[in-house]
Amino acid sequence: MRRVAGRSVCAMDELGRPIAYLALPKGVPVYDRAGEQIGVVDHVLADEAVDISHGLIVNTVPRPGRHLFADADQIAELHERGVLLSVGVDDLHDPSGDPAARAAESDGISDRLHRAMEWLSGRS
Repeated sequence: MRRVAGRSVCAMDELGRPIAYLALPKGVPVYDRAGEQIGVVDHVLADEAVDISHGLIVNTVPRPGRHLFADADQIAELHERGVLLSVGVDDLHDPSGDPAARAAESDGISDRLHRAMEWLSGRS
């Protein structure tokens, strides 16, 4: 194990250089704050017209997993071959409209969760 941004990450998993959200490839591993892989990037939610990233849709592992939404402020670092979160998997949001998503409305992320649901349903 090695430490990256205060987290343990397997030495065999070289994350590469830091990158912008626009260059983040689908399928790269996503690690929680403890350095454990929790899934892979499924989709980046962003408004490219105004250059704002809203977060990521994460497909949890083992695959096929469920989809979770990582809000932009829950993402610590983006790299060529991996994403490091600043939170644990239990802190991510389920965009399916369950109680956690409804509670997130009071946290000011309801618009981003709505975009995540639109993307998952193919409406966006």
